[in-house]
Amino acid sequence: QVQLVESGGGLVQAGGSLRLSCAASGRDFVINRMSWYRQAPGKQRELVADITSGGSSTNYADSVKGRFSISRENDKNTVYLQMNSLKPEDTGFYYCYAEYKDLYRLREVWGQGTQVTVSS
Repeated sequence: QVQLVESGGGLVQAGGSLRLSCAASGRDFVINRMSWYRQAPGKQRELVADITSGGSSTNYADSVKGRFSISRENDKNTVYLQMNSLKPEDTGFYYCYAEYKDLYRLREVWGQGTQVTVSS
């Protein structure tokens, strides 16, 4: 069974930067798509960015385009989210998501999340 562990969240002033990391661990798996989602208090979870298995294709929410960048290192089974020019509305709990194949079938897994707080 694959597990995801996020790190890098914290408190930052508006205009600042943070870099989130998410590492996958387990046995006999291959990661496909990896994504970052976020959930603000009282709001639904939303997709922030995702990246294909080879890293050649990325997708971003309109609200973060030009400020956030998703990347991955497949040899480390790790995905990153570089967040620049942060705004108070970026505050929320950020979750890592991955699709992966094990010996039997395609599965999905979520991380436990990391808090990002942007002060004005």
